[in-house]
Amino acid sequence: MAPMRQWVTFRQRNKFYRVPVTTSRAVSPSLHLRFTPSSAVSRQSFPVSSQAPRRPCRRLAQYVHRQHHTKADTMLQQIFSHTPLYVWAILGFLVYRGVLASRARAVTLRKLCIIPLVMLVLSLSGVHGSFGLAGVAPFAWGAGALAGAALAWTLADVRKIVAIPERASVQRPGSWVPLILMMSVFCMKYAVAVTLAIAPAYDQAPGFMVPVCLAYGGFSGIFLGGLLRTVAVYRQAHMTSGPQGAAV
Repeated sequence: MAPMRQWVTFRQRNKFYRVPVTTSRAVSPSLHLRFTPSSAVSRQSFPVSSQAPRRPCRRLAQYVHRQHHTKADTMLQQIFSHTPLYVWAILGFLVYRGVLASRARAVTLRKLCIIPLVMLVLSLSGVHGSFGLAGVAPFAWGAGALAGAALAWTLADVRKIVAIPERASVQRPGSWVPLILMMSVFCMKYAVAVTLAIAPAYDQAPGFMVPVCLAYGGFSGIFLGGLLRTVAVYRQAHMTSGPQGAAV
């Protein structure tokens, strides 16, 4: 019997193909053929859609990406909504004092002590509230404070400020460094609080506790060292009973 040539239609990737099949008998409708069409075989394709459908993996990746951003936004909203109002008041006060410090002006010794004392309270409250005053935390803070004070005392330029004993004040040059330091302390304190709220186990981790306490002490020491240097210059000018050029 002469071989009969039939056409088999199959679908692959949303396109229909017709491939000739040669056999000695009629192909049963229930017969399932498995083959890979050759590139040399003529075919007819019928597009099903003008656009290829999106792959499920891409849709899943977009969904996971969206979910990640949604969770991050929700977490940020919760963090800011649960922040006490006095924290924002402290931030506004620090910005105000930092802007004032950027201008050259005469400052009394009492007002000169405000920012160092505020930084001291913030750093100690951060150490006590996050890690407590037992263990390594206070020693790390003390080491950082001594290092910061020594650095501020050493780098002080005593020629940029004028002590005025008659008015119990000092003329200081303007600088943006105090604002940068104050914002650093505030942001670090806020970041530490958020980190411990998310992962409370970090309050006992030395790898997290020691660097944070060193940084707290270092920032406070810089302000205290600058204050002590200014007071020393003022006392020297007061003993000589005349204005003297000096700087912190």
